[in-house]
Amino acid sequence: MKLATVRAEDGFRVVRVERDGYVDVGPGDVGELLGREDWQSFAAMTDGPVVHVSPEQLAPVIPQPGKIICVGLNYRTHITEMGRDLPQYPTLFAKYPEALIGPNDALVLPAESDSIDWEAELTVVVGRTVRRADRKTAAAAIAGYTILNDITARDWQFRTREWLQGKTWEATTPLGPYLVTPDELRPDAEISCTVDDEVMQKSTIADLVFDAADLVSYVSTMITLNPGDLIATGTTGGVGHARKPPRYLRAGQRVVTRIEGIGELVTPVVGGAS
Repeated sequence: MKLATVRAEDGFRVVRVERDGYVDVGPGDVGELLGREDWQSFAAMTDGPVVHVSPEQLAPVIPQPGKIICVGLNYRTHITEMGRDLPQYPTLFAKYPEALIGPNDALVLPAESDSIDWEAELTVVVGRTVRRADRKTAAAAIAGYTILNDITARDWQFRTREWLQGKTWEATTPLGPYLVTPDELRPDAEISCTVDDEVMQKSTIADLVFDAADLVSYVSTMITLNPGDLIATGTTGGVGHARKPPRYLRAGQRVVTRIEGIGELVTPVVGGAS
């Protein structure tokens, strides 16, 4: 099953994605829907009207997550290109909801940075409350998956040893287009990122060092995870910062982030305010 959050005149609405269009499930967003214990059966059984949805209407699939936990250095290819050893534990940082934009929204380059980079990421959507979950419980707590591009201001990221300031710039992080339930995603699904149709990143999610269940278990050890919380699982090799010379995003470019079985983010890049 695939679900999306749509911008409507009266607020957000949840839609179910079918081959012949979008079925209206009802008011609210997907994050709110996940608060229902019966969310999956409710979303699958609701037989609302088929509605037209333009690309611009698609909102971040979880517009207001309680937590956005991000994982750094979690693909073997990316760890190698950054010159680091495989980690013993996940490297964690956070984003805030203000960083999120929709799956087809424009990325407005911050005027304060000239080193904006791309990072395609599989993202876990939590579907039930868990704390100190073992691997089996963690896997059962996963509502599904979506796509996030962890757009990063590299010059700000590396001002200090802490990454937060380069990672959660307001209105820079596309999320979506859909939540797909775990049965829809192959364990070796392809993940990619292109800039102006040039392939920058291409791998499979099988290259993850710590997989989704590992991460839900690990994060839930320290803090309760709730329905709608997000865990971005890290990016694969091919980021602009690791290239020689480095390459960064410029106004007029177009970034497309894809994961097989989920969909794609299409992100036009526009100049920021002076």
